[in-house]
Amino acid sequence: MTDTAAPPDDAVRRLHAALLSRGQTVAAAESLTAGLFCATLATVPGASATLRGGVVVYATDLKTTLAGVPQDVLAAHGPVSPETAASLAEGVRERCRSTWGIALTGVAGPDPVDGHGAGRVYLGVADGSRTDVVELDLPGERAAVRAGAVAAAVTELLGRLG
Repeated sequence: MTDTAAPPDDAVRRLHAALLSRGQTVAAAESLTAGLFCATLATVPGASATLRGGVVVYATDLKTTLAGVPQDVLAAHGPVSPETAASLAEGVRERCRSTWGIALTGVAGPDPVDGHGAGRVYLGVADGSRTDVVELDLPGERAAVRAGAVAAAVTELLGRLG
């Protein structure tokens, strides 16, 4: 089995503590990670104080129905794009009534999707006033790409929290 590059437990604990100290919450719209981000955050005791929830939007149509991505965004840019990641982050933040919205969409592999190779991930982070999208090219097999995306999301949100 390939090293999965999971976020260190201390990073997840620090994220929880940072959110808790600010009275803030997070929700996630997960495609390629299929709930792994939320499951990772839930390993911390007391996570219910900061983790509002999330949606697994593996199927493209669910990105619209569950996370609110406009159909025209999907039609113009596809499910693996910066525009979709931004819409996912904003949509899940609004629908779950959280301070932060995280979106993870991409290609875990082994085959390309819509011209994107395995390892391409778009990570969206929204707080209601600003939405950032980070493009990642992660190495490894499916498990490593998925875990690397989660680790990147934890790191990015910690960075935004300062």
